Amino acid sequence: MRIFHIHSSGVQELTALPAQMPAQGFLWVACARPAFQARLAEIQGRLQALIGLQLVDLHVSDLLNAQLPSHYDYTSQYDLLVFRRLATVQGDAAPPEQLVTAAPAAPAVATEPDHPNAPAKRSGPPVLRRIDTSPVGFAVFDQLLLTVHPTDCAVRDAYATRLLAATPANGNGNGNSNGATATASHAAAHGNAHASPGMGEGRSSPISGSRLPTSPADLMLRVVNQMVDGYLDLRRELTRQLDHWQTELLKPRARYVNWTSLLEARLSLHMLDEICEDQRTAVQDWIDALETWALPDTPTGLRELDLLKVRSRDVLEHIERVVHHVRRLEQSTETAVQMHFSVQSNRTNDIMRTLTALTAVFLPLNLIAGIFGMNFEFIPLVHKADGFWWAMGSMVFIAVALVLLFWRKRYLARTR
Repeated sequence: MRIFHIHSSGVQELTALPAQMPAQGFLWVACARPAFQARLAEIQGRLQALIGLQLVDLHVSDLLNAQLPSHYDYTSQYDLLVFRRLATVQGDAAPPEQLVTAAPAAPAVATEPDHPNAPAKRSGPPVLRRIDTSPVGFAVFDQLLLTVHPTDCAVRDAYATRLLAATPANGNGNGNSNGATATASHAAAHGNAHASPGMGEGRSSPISGSRLPTSPADLMLRVVNQMVDGYLDLRRELTRQLDHWQTELLKPRARYVNWTSLLEARLSLHMLDEICEDQRTAVQDWIDALETWALPDTPTGLRELDLLKVRSRDVLEHIERVVHHVRRLEQSTETAVQMHFSVQSNRTNDIMRTLTALTAVFLPLNLIAGIFGMNFEFIPLVHKADGFWWAMGSMVFIAVALVLLFWRKRYLARTR
């Protein structure tokens, strides 16, 4: 569990929850799902001591459920958002040539296992095999943000590293050089241990060069935005491997296609589409809830509320881009399958056309042979010494003439 005190002067990581809420800023309590389950009673007690509130039992179950889809819920004291992250799992990327020949045994979209140490089983194409869809829970209070992540969540550690890196050199503004030094060293350690996923679309860091989060809701939206951007980074690689797949399927002499891998990829994309739809619904519910918030009395409060709405709409727009891309990939996969069958059908038509042309060439030859094979006593050319050669010459002439005719009509040409 990692605890951060975020205020206007900077960010400070704490070793434990404070006895009381700080006078300025807010707290971010980020813990892994197994740690949250093991220390649930302690966390509930500290929440009661700090803010006078506790999580509802149903919401605790939601935060502990590793299979829960994205959704939004609220009470009169806090908001709850469960968001399934779409980020790549760290691992070795397989070459695109394995896209058609890979033989999967399970759905490609992986979910977090019930046991924290059990590896998630992934199969299918290499890129889809490296997609993790574990849920991340956010409990948003007025002065505290509680997040529940999967074990070793790179998104949490990457964003925490950016937060700590954005801390001014003077620490918390009170001359606490030791705290600043410890914070900086901790940020460096986590920065080396966890590689942060790219922000996507050439976007800059959400922390560097911009102000710190002003509220728990603002921090939640920034983390969610980073999760969505992490999936946007896969667009180029997914498109490249899908193009390779289409090339393999369109080869006219391809004798074998791993249809199991293809069906698993289509199933994975369909599951991603459903996950993105749940994400969009959850964020849309959050935006609708923002509209019901009471308007602050100060201009600063109004500006912060407007920024929350703008950031929420930006997250929703990013999710819609993910949905659009996933659906386009589904359509491209379906198109590749249809084009493959079309190519195979054209190849079959070419073979049948060639066989038909050859049959047409030998039909007149069979007719001539059948006529001279009749059991009549008097047949022209039968009793002549050169009759056989006249018959053979006629057959060769007719065969050559038909072959030239069919070649000119492109009946014997191969479709390219």
